[in-house]
Amino acid sequence: METTNSVPPIDEESTENRDSMWDLHQTLDQPMEEEAGKLKNMSRQKKFSSLLVLRLAFQSLGVVYGDLGTSPLYVFYNTFPEGIKDPEDVVGALSLIIYSLTLIPLIKYVFLVLRANDNGQGGTLALYSILCRHAKVNTIPNHHPADEQLTTYSRHIFREKSFAAKTKRWLEAAALRKNLLFILVLVGTCMVVGDGILTPAISVLSAVGGIKVDHPKMSGDVVLVVSTIILVGLFSMQHYGTDKVGWLFAPIVLLWFLLIGGIGAYNIWKYDSSVLRAFSPIYIYRYFKRGGWKTLGGIMLSITGTEALFADIAHFPVSAVQIAFTMLVFPCLLLAYTGQAAYIVKNQDHVIDAFYRSIPESIYWPVFIIATGAAIVASQATISAAFSIIKQALALGCFPRVKVVHTSKIILGKIYIPDINWILMLMCIAVTVGFRNQSQIGNAYGTAVVTVMLVTTFLMIPIMLLEWRSHWILVVVFTVLSLIVECTFFSAVLLKVDQGGWVPLVIAVVFFIIMYVWHYGRAKRYQVELHSKVSMAWILGLGPNLGLVRVPGIGLVYTELASGVPHIFSHLITNLPAIHSAVILVCVKYLPVYTVPQEERFHVKRIGPKEFHMFRCVARYGYKDLHKKDDDFEKKLFESLFLFLRFEYMMEGCSDSEEYSSYGQQTVRSGDSQLTHNRNMTISLNVDSTVTSSDEDGGILPAKSSAPRSPNNFFSSAGQTSHQTELDEMEYLKSCRDAGVVHILGNTVVRARRESKFIKKISIDYVYAFLKRVQECVHALGILTSEDP
Repeated sequence: METTNSVPPIDEESTENRDSMWDLHQTLDQPMEEEAGKLKNMSRQKKFSSLLVLRLAFQSLGVVYGDLGTSPLYVFYNTFPEGIKDPEDVVGALSLIIYSLTLIPLIKYVFLVLRANDNGQGGTLALYSILCRHAKVNTIPNHHPADEQLTTYSRHIFREKSFAAKTKRWLEAAALRKNLLFILVLVGTCMVVGDGILTPAISVLSAVGGIKVDHPKMSGDVVLVVSTIILVGLFSMQHYGTDKVGWLFAPIVLLWFLLIGGIGAYNIWKYDSSVLRAFSPIYIYRYFKRGGWKTLGGIMLSITGTEALFADIAHFPVSAVQIAFTMLVFPCLLLAYTGQAAYIVKNQDHVIDAFYRSIPESIYWPVFIIATGAAIVASQATISAAFSIIKQALALGCFPRVKVVHTSKIILGKIYIPDINWILMLMCIAVTVGFRNQSQIGNAYGTAVVTVMLVTTFLMIPIMLLEWRSHWILVVVFTVLSLIVECTFFSAVLLKVDQGGWVPLVIAVVFFIIMYVWHYGRAKRYQVELHSKVSMAWILGLGPNLGLVRVPGIGLVYTELASGVPHIFSHLITNLPAIHSAVILVCVKYLPVYTVPQEERFHVKRIGPKEFHMFRCVARYGYKDLHKKDDDFEKKLFESLFLFLRFEYMMEGCSDSEEYSSYGQQTVRSGDSQLTHNRNMTISLNVDSTVTSSDEDGGILPAKSSAPRSPNNFFSSAGQTSHQTELDEMEYLKSCRDAGVVHILGNTVVRARRESKFIKKISIDYVYAFLKRVQECVHALGILTSEDP
C-alpha cells in the first residue's frame, strides 16, 4: 500500500527489530492459496491407508447405521397391520423394500448426498451452511470479504454467464427466496429433532416386545413398563457422553448385522427360497395393481435412519461409510428382509412379530439381548444427532441459548444439552405410553423421515449447481428420480396423518415456531442495533477523553455488530461519569463453516486515533467450534492485541480500507446496560492483522502523536519515535490491564410497531419476548453454558 507520509529515521536496532517483525508478518500473513488448498474440504481430500479406512468403517457401524439396522424389527408388522390376504403381497412388499433400499440409502445417500458433507458434517443445516458460503442467502447478512479468506471457507468462483452464476443471482435477488430457503431448512431440522423422539420409542418398544413371543400370556403393560425404564435409563446416561461407552457400539451393531443376515439366509433356505423372485421389479407393478400403494407407509420404515446416516457422518471419511454400507449393511439388510418374507409366506398369522418368531429357538434369547442393545444404539445415534442439530441452530442464531456441555476433550462434536435431553425424554415417554403400539408410532416415524428426505432433495439442487457445478441436465435427472420415489412415499404417509402421523407434525410445528420466531427476532434486533450505532464524528467530537474521566482499566464492550460503535457505548458515555482508559469492542461472530482455525480466529483493528485507545476484536467461530469462557480469555486477548500493535508499528503510515458491511434501517428501541466483573472467560485467538481506517470507523489515519508512559500522563505530547510510541502504548495497556478488566453487556429491546400486522405483534411482543425472558432467567440462575457471552 502506498502512502505519502514520511517515515522517521530509525536506528540500527529498530531496523533489526522491524526486520524480525516483517519475517513474522510474512509467516502469518503470506498468501494462503497453497495452504488453503490443503486444508479446504479436509474430509474429502484427506488420504487414509487401507487399514485405517477399514478400521473407521468398523467404527462407523456404531454411530451411523444403528437406526437403519433396527428397521427389520418392525417393517413387516407396520406394512401389514391387518394381516396378509395374499402371499403374493409379501413378495410385492419385499420387492418394494429391496428397491427402496437400493435407490434411497445406497444410490442417493451413500454415493451422492454424502459427498455434500461440510468438512465431514452432514444434515440440513450443514447443507445450508454450504449454500451460505456460495451465495448471500443468510437472513442476517453480517458477511465480510475477509471471512472468505479463511482456509475452511471453501467456495467456488463462477463465470459470469454460467448457469451456476445465474442460480446464485436468482437466489440472492429476492428476500422472499432467502426466507423460503431458510424455512425449508428449519422444517427439515425440526423433523430431525422429531426423529430423536420417535426413534427411541419405536426401536425400544419393538425390541422389548420380543418378550411376548416367548411368554405370550405376558401383559402388554409389562412391555410398556420395561420400555419406559430403558428409555429413562438411556436419557439419564446422556450426561456421561457417548465417548464413555462408544467403544461398545460398533461391536454390538456388527454382531447385530451378522445375526440378522445369518438368520435371514437360514430362513430362505428353510422356508421358501422362491421369495428371491422379488428381486424382479415386475412384482412391484403387480403389487400396486392389487392396492399395495396403501401399505407404502410401512415400506417407508425400511429406509428410516437414512437421514441419520447423513447427519451422523461426523468424523468418518466418506469412503469408510461407503465401504461399511456396501460390504456389510446393505447385504445383511437384504438377507434379513428376504428371510422374514420367506418365513411370513409360510406363517402368515405371525406377521405381527415375524422377526422374533423367525429366530431359531436355540438362539432366541441371545438375539433378544443383542436386539435390545442395537435398539439402544440406534436411539443414541438419533439423540446425538438432535443435540448436534440444536448446537448448529444455536450457532446460526435459530434457537435460544441453552446449556451445552462438551463431553469429550478429544472429539469436538460430542456434546450434551441437558434441557433438550429432558424435553426429548418426556416427549418420547409420552409417545410410547400414549400410543402403546408400534403401528401408530411407525406412522408418525414415516412422516418425519420422508419429510426430511424431501427437504434434502430440494437442498441438493442448489448444492449440485453451486458446489459441484454439475450440468443442469444431471441435476434435473437427480431431482426427478428422487421426487418420484419420495413423493410417492409422501402421498402414502399423508393417509396416516390421523393414525399417528400427526405427532411429528405437531412436534415440528412447536420447534419451528421457536426457531423461526427466535431467528426473526434476532434479525430485527441486529437491524435495530445496526441502525442505532453511533457515528464516529460524534465520538471524535468528544475528544480523547470521550467527554468523561478516563479511569485506569480496560472495558470489554460486547456487541453483535462487527462494524461501527454500538448504541450501548453512547448509552454508557451518556449515563456514566467515567469510562475506562482503554475500550475494546468484542463481537463474537459465527460463520457458516464447520470450524475456524485458531490462527485465523480473531480480526483485530483500531477504532479512531491512537489517543482514544479504542479497538475492535471480531472473534470468528464455526458452528462446531467450542466458544468457552475461562481464565485463559484475558491472557489470549491481550496477546492478540499486543501482536496487533506490533503489526501496526511495522505498517506505520499504512491503512486498510476494508470494513465490515452494514445493511438495513429499522426502528430503534434501546435497552439498558449492565456492568459485570468477570475474569472467567476465554476465547482462543490469534490475530488477523489488518489495520483499518474506513469511513465506518471514522476514516482517520493513525495519529502521529506519541503515547505517554503511564496512565497519569498518557495524553501528553512527547515527540518520540514510532518505535518508542509502540512500546509506550503497550506498557500503558499492560498497566490498564493490571488495573482491572470490566465486561460490559448490553440489552436491546425490540417491539413491533403499532401499525404492524397482528401475527408480527404476537411473534415479537409475546413469543420472542417470552423466549428472551426465559433465557434471561436461566442466565440469571447461572446455568447457561459459558459458550456465549
